[in-house]
Amino acid sequence: MLMSTVHAEIETTGVRADDSPIGRCREVLAAFFGEPHERSFDVKFWDGAVDRGSAAQSPYTLVLNRPAALRRMLLPPNEVSLVESYISGDVDVEGSMEAAAGLADAIGNRLHSPVGVAKLIRLVLRLPGQAADDLNDARFPERARNLGPRHTPVRDAAAVRFHYDVGNNFYKLWLDRRMVYSCAYFHSADDSLDVAQEAKLDLICRKLRLKPGDRLLDIGCGWGGLIMYAAERYGVDATGITLSENQASLARERIDQAGLGERCRVAIRDYRTLTADDGYDKIASVGMIEHVGLSHLPVYFASAFRALKAGGLFLNHGIVSLREARPKSIRDKIFAKLWKADSFIDTYVFPDGKLTASADVISAAEASGFEVRDVESLREHYAMTLRHWVRSLDEKSREAIGIVGNHTYRVWKLYMAGSAHAFATAGINVIQTLLAKPDAAGRSNLPLTRDDIYDGLATNLRAPRVA
Repeated sequence: MLMSTVHAEIETTGVRADDSPIGRCREVLAAFFGEPHERSFDVKFWDGAVDRGSAAQSPYTLVLNRPAALRRMLLPPNEVSLVESYISGDVDVEGSMEAAAGLADAIGNRLHSPVGVAKLIRLVLRLPGQAADDLNDARFPERARNLGPRHTPVRDAAAVRFHYDVGNNFYKLWLDRRMVYSCAYFHSADDSLDVAQEAKLDLICRKLRLKPGDRLLDIGCGWGGLIMYAAERYGVDATGITLSENQASLARERIDQAGLGERCRVAIRDYRTLTADDGYDKIASVGMIEHVGLSHLPVYFASAFRALKAGGLFLNHGIVSLREARPKSIRDKIFAKLWKADSFIDTYVFPDGKLTASADVISAAEASGFEVRDVESLREHYAMTLRHWVRSLDEKSREAIGIVGNHTYRVWKLYMAGSAHAFATAGINVIQTLLAKPDAAGRSNLPLTRDDIYDGLATNLRAPRVA
């Protein structure tokens, strides 16, 4: 009877294991995630059958597109298998990809006992198998990893280009009109992404106390959104540096079109080449520190300190890991190694990037001579930002696949939805750290309160301050 209802939706509230491919899949699903009535999500099989979860309105449906899908997803049971089953199309998610990101936690919770792992693997080995798809078109090329050790200039340049060479047109599909690729700042959940990103740019400018004539440097300037905003609204002379030719080319076009060529410029330059002769009054770095690496934080902050005038300010905005700061047992460390934690990001999204704890960031900044003046968490704001991006990418999936291909489209959707989940569940955070370089007399040249930063911030986006 079941085989006569192929492609028809069959609802089941309880299942018994049998020796058919679907029966074996159900046995494995129960072992990893519980019986259907214990799961918050639905499961749809390749023949159209559906096992309903406990939720009246399931947040998502895990779709197994072929008999070998679950084996691809769980063998070996680690992060690589899980994400590659989705990237390859063996597994799909209908509904909230952010909610589905919790599958990784559910699988990980089952793998802390060696005896339990052996039992689960025996079950998975009974599943049908088939040759895996070649995903090399979406991976960081091995030849790039052979350019030298992590965080040498040549390898950093290759990693940056891998991330941004997916193309400016791809980013245009889902970013705001200013193409700001970092956490926005929401005064209300109803704010549009355009409004929230301008609010973030204005918040940075206010924290830096920018004024006409200031020389501003943006380390990792992206497509020039911050330097253009600061030049237009605050009358500064702004320079942005990046390692991406794609970004620099479009940023220069946008600067010319806005008529800001006399006050804005973008250079291909590594932060390590900054010198005291650069002499900037203010420096910003937004979404850059994630790619520096723990071992190079001292070099990063020393470079910014060197390039900043005495009495100047440095606003560092970056993602940090909350989990990294927490104590880990030997078992936790072994599990992280077996799980291949962070391998997805390192292989498919931003190679060599590694999140550090906020204490590492602050310690390295102070060791370089900076004084920490303010730290603000924007964790909830980044979850909201990512949801905007995922929604826009979903809405324009046809165009996105046409630009980057299906594998890369899936990488980005998974990456951003998974990141939203991590921010929402306090796995990672994003902080803005305001640093001062006191002058010879120890002056920071900052006001006594933060009143000037937040006064009227929500209504300050209407007209340029500087003609």
